[in-house]
Amino acid sequence: MGASPTNASLLQLGVLLRGEPEPINQWILRWDTRRALLCLAVIFCGAGLYGAAMGCWRDSTQALFTAIKLPGIITLTVIGNGLLNGMLAPLLGLNIGFRQVLQAILMSFTIAATILGAFSVLLFFVTWNAPPMSAPHNTGTYAFVMVTHVAVIAFAGIAGNLRLLQLLHRLSGSVSVSRRIVFAWLLVNLFLGSQLSWILRPFIGSPGLPVQFLRADMFNGNFFETVFKMIKQLLSP
Repeated sequence: MGASPTNASLLQLGVLLRGEPEPINQWILRWDTRRALLCLAVIFCGAGLYGAAMGCWRDSTQALFTAIKLPGIITLTVIGNGLLNGMLAPLLGLNIGFRQVLQAILMSFTIAATILGAFSVLLFFVTWNAPPMSAPHNTGTYAFVMVTHVAVIAFAGIAGNLRLLQLLHRLSGSVSVSRRIVFAWLLVNLFLGSQLSWILRPFIGSPGLPVQFLRADMFNGNFFETVFKMIKQLLSP
C-alpha cells in the first residue's frame, strides 16, 4: 500500500530539513503544485506560531495580527527574492530559470519557518516570564525582547539558506559560485525582508500606542535604525 498523503508530506518535509541534495535537485527541476502548497502551509503554520509569540506580550489582538502578518511578509519576500535572484543567479554563474530559483527560495523559507515554529515555544516562555510591557522603566526588557526576536529570525533565515548550499553546489558545479549565490540571497533576504517588516509593523507593539494592524507612519524611519537604538539601550550602563 502507498503512503498516506500526510505521511508522504512529512517524508518530503524531512528530506527538505535534512537538505538532501539528490531528491531536492529533482524537485527543483520539476514543478509540483502539491509540494509548493505544502511549503506554503509550513510557512504559514511555523511563522504564524512565531508571530503569535511575538505579539502576545502586547495583547492577544496584537498576537493575532502578527500571526497573520509574519507569514504574509515571508510569502512576499519569497516572491520578491524569486524575481531579484532569478536575475542575479545567471550573473553569478548559475544558469537556472525563474521557476527553479523561486522553488529553491520557497524551500529555504520553508526550512526557516520550521525553525521559527520550533523557537515559538521558547519565545512564548520568554514572554510569559517577562514583566508586562506596560510596566514602568521597562525599556531594557523591551530592547532585549526585540533584539532577541531579530536574532532568532536572522538565525532561521541564514540556516534556511545555508541548508541548500549543497544543492546550489550541485546545480552550479562550483563551490565558489554556490557561495556567491548564497551570499547574494542572504543580502537580498536581509534588505527586502527587513524593509517589508518595517513597512508592515508593528509586530511586538508598544504600550504607548494603540493596538494596530498597520501604522499610519509606516514609511517613516527604517528597520536598521531602530535595531541599532535597541542594541545601544542594552549596552548602555
